[in-house]
Amino acid sequence: MVSCPICGNSVPQLKINDHIDSDCQNFIDAPSSPGEPSSQKAVPSIFQPPSARKASSQASISKESPSRSNAPASKSLNGKRSFTQDTPTRENKSNGDSAEPQPKRPKVNAFHKAAPLAERMRPKTLEDVCGQELVGPSGVLRGLIEQDRVPSMILWGSAGTGKTTIARVIASMVGSRFVEINSTSSGVAECKKIFAEARSELGLTGRKTIIFCDEIHRFSKSQQDVFLGPVESGQVTLIGATTENPSFKVQSALLSRCRTFTLAKLTDADIVSILQRALKIEGPNYNPTELVDDDLIQYLARFADGDARTSLNLLELAMDLSKRAGITKEDLKQSLTKTLVYDRAGDQHYDTISAFHKSLRGSDPDAALYYLARMIQSGEDPLFIARRLVVVASEDIGLADNSMLTLAMSTHAAVEKIGLPEARINLAHATVAMALSKKSTRAYRGLNNAFAALNEPGVAGLPIPIHLRNAPTKLMKELGYGKEYKYNPNYVNGEVEQDYLPDELLGRTFLEDLDLGTQQDPALSHSMY
Repeated sequence: MVSCPICGNSVPQLKINDHIDSDCQNFIDAPSSPGEPSSQKAVPSIFQPPSARKASSQASISKESPSRSNAPASKSLNGKRSFTQDTPTRENKSNGDSAEPQPKRPKVNAFHKAAPLAERMRPKTLEDVCGQELVGPSGVLRGLIEQDRVPSMILWGSAGTGKTTIARVIASMVGSRFVEINSTSSGVAECKKIFAEARSELGLTGRKTIIFCDEIHRFSKSQQDVFLGPVESGQVTLIGATTENPSFKVQSALLSRCRTFTLAKLTDADIVSILQRALKIEGPNYNPTELVDDDLIQYLARFADGDARTSLNLLELAMDLSKRAGITKEDLKQSLTKTLVYDRAGDQHYDTISAFHKSLRGSDPDAALYYLARMIQSGEDPLFIARRLVVVASEDIGLADNSMLTLAMSTHAAVEKIGLPEARINLAHATVAMALSKKSTRAYRGLNNAFAALNEPGVAGLPIPIHLRNAPTKLMKELGYGKEYKYNPNYVNGEVEQDYLPDELLGRTFLEDLDLGTQQDPALSHSMY
């Protein structure tokens, strides 16, 4: 005999399952009198099979805990029973002496106060977004938002122009489910999980999902492929934010499925408006001194270089520092960060070196020195600058002064051996010399003309004249390779009558006579009179 784990009655071991299936009504071995034991002796647990021993142990537990033995049993579809575990009621919790105290919930605005000033001042509506005509009263993007026709898009703009802000405002206006990810901390697996949730959400509730991917350019081209299917089918609306040129950093297939919106760099007036608004709203919480005035606001706006986040961070620092005893406005300005806005791996890197090269080409030593100093102070690799000088020596100066290539190579060697900060002098030496040097692009243009000829049909595969061919074997000599070649050093002044181009190109010239072009700048001609 075994004890039923539900009702506690004695049941024959072979009938325990039938007893449970009968809702504990049948197969009960009841004693003849209340105090009389069962007619059959229970088998000792050591001789019972494992299932019977488990049932006996559960029965003993149920006897110790009557509430568990009296728990209602519900029959499931597959014939098995699921037992609901009793949970203490509110009265039991309140009356129990050992009840654990509930932790206090943090206030809602605690996280808001802990956030930096730039986050607390983030606009909540399109009317508060400053300096972006795209979301202005007549902006293209604003019209799409108000019509609830938000397309998948790429927001391209420098840091602090409002890419994240616009994405969050869009989500709040259209009422879609909003998921924010960052390519630096999210992977393909997480994106696929979000896509599955978006598909379920769309099927169950009809609500769309907007995925905002910050720094989308940090995803590799293969990782960006994961967005193609969901974006094309309309399961999700993708809003990607990037500070890099999407043409180079975003996969072309994904870029063709999205609209690209370029965010304008904020002007000093825009930054001043943002700082004055922040000072008016959050200023009383910091209680700054009179050092934080309009003059300092103008200084911070110029220093931020169009980055609203940087300007707000500097304002927050200035309000804290202004309360120090004995600090002056000049001390306050000097305490702020002086690092230039320069991304060695981004557009600033290429734009600055391009401006440096074109200043050398335009023979403007002042502009060339300015861009040189800007790159050095911002941490640019000095060897990168030296390599560009080697290019300039042949591309822009060329035949006008052959010594500039030697100077450029010497500068590269000096920078490699000496390093900064002393190598900045070598770079300045070569920069000024090349800016003041005469310019000639004859060799560079001649090479480009030859490349252009190769694009003509049949030119790239023209046979080499037989007298110019090499003849390293006997067979080639018998075929006449190099037989009629005239070795120039054997002749007076090296002058011979001999053709070097294929017959089809005879008479073609690639090297032009002029060192520079023939166009006349209208602005220059007007300024001369």
